[in-house]
Amino acid sequence: MTDFSSLPLKPALLGSLETLGYTAMTPVQAQSLPPILEGRDVIAQARTGSGKTAAFGLGLLQALDVDTIRLQVLVLCPTRELADQVSKAIRKLAAGIPNVKLLTLCGGMPLGPQLASLTHDPHIVVGTPGRVQEHLKRGSLHGGGIKMLVLDEADRMLDMGFSEAIDDIVKRIAKHHQTLLFSATYAPEIREASARMQNDPVEVTVETPQEAITIEQRFHDVDPAQKIDALAQVLVKEHADHALVFCNMRRDVDAVAQELDRRGFSALALHGDMEQRDRDEVLVQFANRSCSILVATDVAARGLDITALPLVVSYDIAHDPDTHTHRIGRTGRAGHPGLAITLCTSRERPKADNIEAVNGQPLPWHPLKVTVRKDKTLHLASMRTLVIDAGRQDKLRPGDILGALTGDAGLKADAIGKIDVFATRAYVAIKRDQAAKALERLRAGRIKGRNFRVRTV
Repeated sequence: MTDFSSLPLKPALLGSLETLGYTAMTPVQAQSLPPILEGRDVIAQARTGSGKTAAFGLGLLQALDVDTIRLQVLVLCPTRELADQVSKAIRKLAAGIPNVKLLTLCGGMPLGPQLASLTHDPHIVVGTPGRVQEHLKRGSLHGGGIKMLVLDEADRMLDMGFSEAIDDIVKRIAKHHQTLLFSATYAPEIREASARMQNDPVEVTVETPQEAITIEQRFHDVDPAQKIDALAQVLVKEHADHALVFCNMRRDVDAVAQELDRRGFSALALHGDMEQRDRDEVLVQFANRSCSILVATDVAARGLDITALPLVVSYDIAHDPDTHTHRIGRTGRAGHPGLAITLCTSRERPKADNIEAVNGQPLPWHPLKVTVRKDKTLHLASMRTLVIDAGRQDKLRPGDILGALTGDAGLKADAIGKIDVFATRAYVAIKRDQAAKALERLRAGRIKGRNFRVRTV
C-alpha cells in the first residue's frame, strides 16, 4: 500500500496531508515511514525533491507529545536556507495539531531573540549544527528530553566540517533516542557517522527510475580567456529566464555576477560571505523571478528549493563527482525537463575525466564556437520585488498584502507573484511593467489600516 491512509497516523496528520493534496507516498516515504513510525533508526539515501522532508516530518509529529512542554525533536540541517525550508514544511504538516512550538535556530542570526524564544522550551528545534551546539553548551537549549534526532543532508554537513559539532551535540542530548539520517550518498563518512550514532538502522535506498530522469547534459570545451563570453552565449542561446550558475570560489561568484549584470543580464550573487539579510533577499528574488540568473557557490545553493528550474550551468567544474551530480539534480525535477551545461577549460579536464570514470560512460561533449558580442542587450526578469518593512511581528500576512494590492492599489491578481513574509520584512513580486504603479499605490495607501515603508530591491 502506498496511500498515506494505510499508515497508523494521527487523524490531524492525515487531515493535513489531504489539505496539501498528498495521497500516494513517494518511494522514500513508502520505504522509510513504516520503520520510522515503529521507532527504528533509519539511514536513507535520498536526494532533494524525493519527499524526504515529509517522511521525517510525519514521523516526528506522530511521536510528539504536545502536552509535555520540553524539547522532544532536534532536526539538523547544513544551511539556514534549508533549515527555513524544513521548518515551513513541518509547520504545514502540523497545521491540524494545536500548540506545536517549533523554533529555527541558525548561525548568522542575532543570539538575543533566540535566547528570548528559549525561555520556554519548544517541542521541535530545526537548526544548523554550530548554533544548536552553542545553545546546548550555554544551557539555553535542554536536550535531556529529546526522543528523535534527524540529520538532513548529512553528507553536506560532514563536507562543511560539522562532524565534531554533531558528535558533541549527540553527547549533550538524551542517550536513548531515535536517529534518522538522510543523505544524497552513502559515502564512507556517512557509514562511519551511522555506526557511531545509530542502533541497527533500517537502510533505505531509493533508485531514480531511468525513465524519470529528464535532464540533458552538455559539456563544452572552452578557452579560459573566453569563459565568461561562453557563459553569456549559452544563457542567450537557451533563453535563460531562470538559471543557476555554479562557481567554486566566492570571489568568482561576485566577479561573474557583476560581469553578467554589466552585460545586461538580471543576475545576482549568493555565497557565505554575505550578510544573512542580503542572502535572504537574493533567494527571495530568484524564487519569485525578479532575478533571472543566480550565481552561487555549492554551499550557498543548498537550501534553494525551485521546482521548475530549466537550466543549471557549471561555470567551474565541481571538485568531485558527487557535487557535480547534486548540481545537475537541481534541474529536471518533479517531471520538468532540465538542461545541465558544464564549461570545461584544459586545466579542469582531470575533474571531467573523474566524473566520467565514476559514471562509467562517456561525457556528452558538444562543440561551442564562442563569439564575442560588443553590444549590451537587456535581459530583464519578468518580475520586480517590492519590500515592505513589516512582517510577522506586525501580524502581517500574505493575504493582507494581496488584499491591499488588489483593493486600494487596483492591481489585477495575475500581476502579483510570490509573497514571502519574514519576521520584520515582507517581499512581494509584481509584474515588471506594473511594479512602479504598485509601489506608488502602496506608499500612498494602507495595509491593514497602517502605513508601512515600501521600496524596491
